[in-house]
Amino acid sequence: MPLFKRKQKGPPTGETGQEALYLKSLSDRQVPVVVKLRDGEVVQGWIEYFDDMMVRLTREGKPNLFIYKTQIRTISEGSGSSQRRTTQRETV
Repeated sequence: MPLFKRKQKGPPTGETGQEALYLKSLSDRQVPVVVKLRDGEVVQGWIEYFDDMMVRLTREGKPNLFIYKTQIRTISEGSGSSQRRTTQRETV
């Protein structure tokens, strides 16, 4: 007879907090990303804002997109320039 009772593991939790950290990192660094949607469409831009329900994708020369996270299949760092986007400021 065993002295210790094994504790049964339950299913893993659905939320680890890593998604928010990764999206914040992409947003802060304005990394170009490729977003593949569940319907197969692919859009590119950089993540300007996100919350628990959606992502705002900013695109150069095209309208910005608000995409529900439930419609996103994958987000990957863009294959184009990996340089950090810079904002130009006027110096006085």
